[in-house]
Amino acid sequence: MSQSGRYYVTDPKSGRKFCVEPIGDPHTVWGDINPATKEIEGNYGNKYRCSIDEKESIITEENGYKNIVELKPGESPDSYINNLCK
Repeated sequence: MSQSGRYYVTDPKSGRKFCVEPIGDPHTVWGDINPATKEIEGNYGNKYRCSIDEKESIITEENGYKNIVELKPGESPDSYINNLCK
């Protein structure tokens, strides 16, 4: 998995490769927890956000992707892919 949350899944039976990108909010804010205050301090900026903005997506027809599917919030990409490959 990349720092953005993007990852790839390959179906072992068919060899089909899928790219998954969590898009939109919430972006996770990462930092260090201060043991005294239990608050997050510091900030890793755009690293490890767990999702990307739509304009940062690489999943486009121009990049060679076909059958692009956008799932609703709460739907599991892994479950969707498993169902496609049954």
